[in-house]
Amino acid sequence: MLSNKLSNYNIILASNSPRRQQLLKDLDIDFEIRTKEIEEIYPSELLGTEITDFLADLKSKPFIDELNENDLLITSDTIVWFNNKALGKPKNYDEAFHMLKELSNNTHQVITSICLSGKEHKHILNDTTIVTFKELTDDEINYYINTYKPFDKAGAYGIQEWIGKIGITKLEGSYFNVMGFPVHKLYKELINL
Repeated sequence: MLSNKLSNYNIILASNSPRRQQLLKDLDIDFEIRTKEIEEIYPSELLGTEITDFLADLKSKPFIDELNENDLLITSDTIVWFNNKALGKPKNYDEAFHMLKELSNNTHQVITSICLSGKEHKHILNDTTIVTFKELTDDEINYYINTYKPFDKAGAYGIQEWIGKIGITKLEGSYFNVMGFPVHKLYKELINL
């Protein structure tokens, strides 16, 4: 259904994330993947959705001059927001352990922004999901990091992985937003094109 509406567009997903690629594929949309290395640095005064909006937009900038009239570029960014600070991707084991220890027995927000860019237009949307973890033991955290190596995930965890299955006790909002794409909002936006 959506693919018919988008037949005039060449959809480009600028993401290495296998989760984002799969979620977009699950919408039955034809798309291509293009990636560029981008240093994800944002001004320190930004908070919450301002960070993800800024980074989703930043990720689009290296591609803009390459876009044709019928290209639609999708870029995205996800953070875990906890205690008024952003938890990005952990750089190493210790950082991953520390992040999960902080999230243990606490509630945090997962914020994802999507930037849709064409040659002449740009639109940014975002979504927030509230996630609560049970108290995680050190053994559970160590097992998860050793087995799943969550160094490419904001907040050092993937909701779809073992830690999400055994650790998350409450979820308010979109599950898929936590995976990296608020698919329901993206679908609505693409339908409105």
